[in-house]
Amino acid sequence: MFDALAERLEDAWKKLRGQDKISQSNIQDALLEVRRALLEADVNLQVVKTFIAEIESKALGAEVISGVNPGQQFIKIVYDELVTTMGESNVPLAKADKPPTVILMAGLQGTGKTTATAKLALYLQKEKRNCLMVATDVYRPAAIDQLVTLGQQINVPVFEMGSDANPVEIARAGVEKAKELGVDTVIIDTAGRLQIDRDMMGELAQIKDTVNPDDTLLVVDAMTGQEAANLTRTFHEQIGITGAILTKLDGDTRGGAALSVRQISGQPIKFVGVGEKVEALQPFYPDRMASRILNMGDVLTLVEKAQEQIDIADVEKMQAKIMEAKFDFDDFLKQMRLIKNMGSLGGLLKMIPGFNKMSGADLEKGETELKRTEAMINSMTKEERTNPELLAKSPSRRRRIAKGAGYEESDVTKLVSNFTRMRNMMQQMGRGGMPAMPGMGGMGDMFGGMGGQTPPPGFRGYAGAPNKSKKKKEKKKKGFGTL
Repeated sequence: MFDALAERLEDAWKKLRGQDKISQSNIQDALLEVRRALLEADVNLQVVKTFIAEIESKALGAEVISGVNPGQQFIKIVYDELVTTMGESNVPLAKADKPPTVILMAGLQGTGKTTATAKLALYLQKEKRNCLMVATDVYRPAAIDQLVTLGQQINVPVFEMGSDANPVEIARAGVEKAKELGVDTVIIDTAGRLQIDRDMMGELAQIKDTVNPDDTLLVVDAMTGQEAANLTRTFHEQIGITGAILTKLDGDTRGGAALSVRQISGQPIKFVGVGEKVEALQPFYPDRMASRILNMGDVLTLVEKAQEQIDIADVEKMQAKIMEAKFDFDDFLKQMRLIKNMGSLGGLLKMIPGFNKMSGADLEKGETELKRTEAMINSMTKEERTNPELLAKSPSRRRRIAKGAGYEESDVTKLVSNFTRMRNMMQQMGRGGMPAMPGMGGMGDMFGGMGGQTPPPGFRGYAGAPNKSKKKKEKKKKGFGTL
């Protein structure tokens, strides 16, 4: 997501290196690079023209700030303009004064609308809002069955009347059922078409007039680039929408849709889909997205993901174990699984400043090392997991584990050695008052082949950086613990 755009924008900053201030002459090359980057990302041409004009105007009018070089000043101006272009702030879902709140989902076929309906229901469930999903897509084969299956998966009821009923009547009856059940929010999944047509728009308008929704959300595919913005504008002009959900933002998308929708359609992006899993829906924050585009990471979203998974009682137990050096392989396995629940390793690392430039090969290597580690831990007995010292003292145990996991004894030896070292460092961290973060603390020491990626300043504390007196000894060690 946005990798190509971020790389091209970096070329723009380089144009201002060595300059003592921004001027009409030295900014032109940088602006040309920004223009090219946006056009290659499939951003709407009119949006690009406005964007470049605003940046030039603000850059030339910017006051020189002491200690800030022109490149840094230019990045800040681009960041601010990206935020403005994408909408400045998150626009939350509507909430009716008197329940139920009615949300109408619209969109073309193939955009992931039915899945987005379930994702939104799960998101609202986490926000302590109970939902009812209504299946009105009677045209696409198995569309109703798909929504029912998704509803069972996330434990959200689905109202349906079969494929022979009238979609308008299904929507009306669904809202009445929600009132009867005392449901907080109704999400109506409507039929999509391969293209915009009169019948589709007519039926959608009828449903909207009948249920009078508080929010009408258009689900658009980010893979369609600037066409997503034009589609949003067309739907708004003909139906009247209140926002968009941008799906497939984790795919091979160039980012043009995220940068164009608000400016072209006038309607905000409220959510983005960042994966196939039903949990992979995030509120859209323009400032966070701008940070990702400029390779600054997105720590706030990472923290929110962690908060969803972390139990405060578990944190306190983990801190006590770290302080007493009793952190064991079971605890480590729990951390690994917590990270898996938060999303892919690559997706998480890209939210951390300094890690977002890692290559696909490095990320793949890291994923492989985590799988290797998990396989070896799963080959241990319960006693060995809770008492890692047994493995340090017994070559026969290490050989048995290696054979069971399908690896060499040297791999298990390396794992035990690095785990012991990591645990000692975590204990030192705990005694020094540094917070232990389950899911992140200590994981860095086990990422064996991350391509020698150096963690950025401030991140090393999570894994426990070796103190200077031990630096020479630590440098000689290789394998899982070398970052």
